[in-house]
Amino acid sequence: MTAERRRGPGRGTQWAVDRRWQAGFLIGSALGVAATVVGRRAERSARQGLVDWVAVERLAAARASNAPGRLTPLELHAAEAAYREAMAIVVPRLAEALGTALPGVVDRASVVDRAGWVKANIVTFKALISKMEGQLLNQVVPAGGGLPAAAMVIANRWLTTRQLGFLLGFMGTRVLGQYDLALLSAEAEDGRLLFVEENIRASARSLDVPIGPFRTWIALHETTHAFEFEGHPWLRPYLAERLERQLTLFSGSATTLGGDALRALGRSLRGEAQGEHWMERLMTPEQRSLFRETQAVMSLLEGFSDYVMDEVGKGIVPGVERISARFHERREHRTGFERAVLRLTGMDLKMEQYRKGERFVRAVAEARGRTALDRIWESPATLPRPEEIERPAAWIERVLDGHGAPA
Repeated sequence: MTAERRRGPGRGTQWAVDRRWQAGFLIGSALGVAATVVGRRAERSARQGLVDWVAVERLAAARASNAPGRLTPLELHAAEAAYREAMAIVVPRLAEALGTALPGVVDRASVVDRAGWVKANIVTFKALISKMEGQLLNQVVPAGGGLPAAAMVIANRWLTTRQLGFLLGFMGTRVLGQYDLALLSAEAEDGRLLFVEENIRASARSLDVPIGPFRTWIALHETTHAFEFEGHPWLRPYLAERLERQLTLFSGSATTLGGDALRALGRSLRGEAQGEHWMERLMTPEQRSLFRETQAVMSLLEGFSDYVMDEVGKGIVPGVERISARFHERREHRTGFERAVLRLTGMDLKMEQYRKGERFVRAVAEARGRTALDRIWESPATLPRPEEIERPAAWIERVLDGHGAPA
């Protein structure tokens, strides 16, 4: 009896240990299965995309719609007649000045509110990101990558969604008009003109200029963009091909950009970056070359439109000199917050495009006459190169005088 009592507790203790070990094994196995299931579900969720576009539109539209000066659908509809009248003046005078007819452009003009502009541009942003989304997802969340990789993508999607929502909401309160062209679409459809009436009215009030002539002036700018693309069918595929290459190169190197981007942006904000935009510091030599080529063309497009809206506007926009002077003055005097946002998002490059492009176009016209500008649109070879945008005389020598190496 005494011996059995001594052995009894030992056997009971071992049994209890065995049971705890078995229970731990079962719990561990269950957790492993649960983690696998959760990981797979997270991976499926992560691979749904880099951006939640429904949320982007909701956030951006809410921000844009909360700006002062919101109009009702009835007020927007009533403004359509004013733009039809403006376009009826603009289109024939522009066709006469530029020597190119623009059939159907009046029918493709729409008056939208800020939320409508956001909705239209969601399509453009989505098309751009979709071109590189698959390759990026394969890099950051490979099949079987598990919960950590998937969780990172999901967190980044949340952040990117809010960043895009902020950017589009910010832009939606400032854009006046737009020639909306599906640059990467397989179908070569003509673009449509969008006039953001809420912003146009707000700008006319802040500039203290009459709304009627201001509408015509803005319509002249956007219709000139239609001339640039629709009068020269080679321009759209030329830009699309470069943009496609840039996106492909970017998606192939995007996994190394995180730390580099933060460091480059930090240097820029501290004023240490000289000569290059912080975005250029993230690019390979090939990417930088493509970027600068594209920037040169975009500078030309914006600058040419600015030049035309002033020169052609002299005959059809009452008080065009005053409107132009006040508008350009406002461009140069932005708040600190606006300048910071433009710099952070790269939108400051667009402001620079206006300045460089108009200086180039005006310099060519003053040196050789307005008809010399026709040579710009002959082919990709006659477009200004990146270094020529700031040196119009070099373009004149190469293209108009026939000197220099071919493009």
